[in-house]
Amino acid sequence: MIKIVQIGEGNFLRAFVDHYFDALNREGGEYEVNIVKPISSGDLDKFKRQNNVYHIILRGVTGGKTVEDVYEINSVKNAINPFTDYEKYIALARDKDLKIVVSNTTEAGICFNEKDDINGFDGITYPAKLTKFLYERFNAGLGGLYMMPVELIDDNADELHKCVVKYIKLWNLPVGFENWIENDNYFCNTLVDRIVSGYPKDEETERRLVALIGEKDELMSVGEPFGLWAVEDKGDIRKYIKEGRHGIDVVLTKDIQYYKKRKVRVLNGSHTNLVFVGLWLGKETVYDCMTDKAVLSFVKNVLNDEIIPFVSDDIQATKAFADSVIERFFNPYLNHRLTSIALNSISKWRARDLPSFKDYYERFGKIPRGLTVGFSYLMATYKSVKRGEDGKYYVELPCQTIELKDDIPYLGYFADGGCVIEFMKDEKVWGEDLTGYKGFAEEVRKNVKSIRNGDYKLL
Repeated sequence: MIKIVQIGEGNFLRAFVDHYFDALNREGGEYEVNIVKPISSGDLDKFKRQNNVYHIILRGVTGGKTVEDVYEINSVKNAINPFTDYEKYIALARDKDLKIVVSNTTEAGICFNEKDDINGFDGITYPAKLTKFLYERFNAGLGGLYMMPVELIDDNADELHKCVVKYIKLWNLPVGFENWIENDNYFCNTLVDRIVSGYPKDEETERRLVALIGEKDELMSVGEPFGLWAVEDKGDIRKYIKEGRHGIDVVLTKDIQYYKKRKVRVLNGSHTNLVFVGLWLGKETVYDCMTDKAVLSFVKNVLNDEIIPFVSDDIQATKAFADSVIERFFNPYLNHRLTSIALNSISKWRARDLPSFKDYYERFGKIPRGLTVGFSYLMATYKSVKRGEDGKYYVELPCQTIELKDDIPYLGYFADGGCVIEFMKDEKVWGEDLTGYKGFAEEVRKNVKSIRNGDYKLL
């Protein structure tokens, strides 16, 4: 038996991690997930009512066909509230069959607080709780564990490890414990990729999915068919984590950064470069954009010519991932709204698209057309922003008015009549002066004027 402690009971973990271990069990494995509630508010009554059994529905496009696949998940054996049943929780630390700790405590969950007390529990950080948990295991004379956080921060396991070491110092825990942490435990960075929308939000979809399942399920969760879990290959992790397709695609790798770079540039970069093109054309969702031939051609051209060639030397692997991204964009069930993707687009473009832009420029000595177009639509949007009477910021587009959400200084700059070219020069915003790329400023100036006049042609 291989036991897992899962810090968190949310939709993503249930439709991703628990799905994976359930798939391994159906293939003959022996895995047991023990859910641990990370915060004191709320309860686990739904798990108790359903004996920890629930369903996930994966809806989307696979192989060009629309699918709605139902899976009954039986991998969860316990759902523990450590704030009301601490002994049951801490007993897991003394269980010789425990091998893995998975966590999803939000991006802010992996942090250090010097005010945390070793005698506390409610109110201390997750890394502090984990340090206490591991100290209990050390004192029981047991072997170490594999920490596999899925929080969406860079180097998530490395950051978690740093926090644990800080708590060891803060609490003056024995040197022997610190040595055990370093030599017997493995903190494995991970990258996860699956869109999970959770419990259906409208009554019609809820009724449809209940009928599809065949029974009422308070824990049912909806996600897309695509799923990728890249896990850093350390120690003997291959004894416990199996590669290949097991509900999700799992990769054990020494180079987790490749998978991060691929996701950020191909998936996230395409979203960011697409969003304002779609909004100016009156689209509401990513799916709407994909069903427009001109927009679809634009997205594919940028991917093939300006993003894929610069992710890695393995062009075919990146191309295969890009093909899966296009298929995901065609998912009619996700309802992935462009206004949601548009949040904080300035910093997103810098992180997701500027690196591809620079790589293209360095190789060919000229600006990439598609990424320049996407940036021009971004700038045309911000140049059009106005401050509302309610203090919020709005943009009147040809087919719709949207609220724009970003750092207030950026929005205020443009609402007060700020110049696009001067904004492009601001190194505090972009990390460099973007007008240094030959022809970029003039092309953006020309495009922004044309877009705002309503006479720009995408193709």
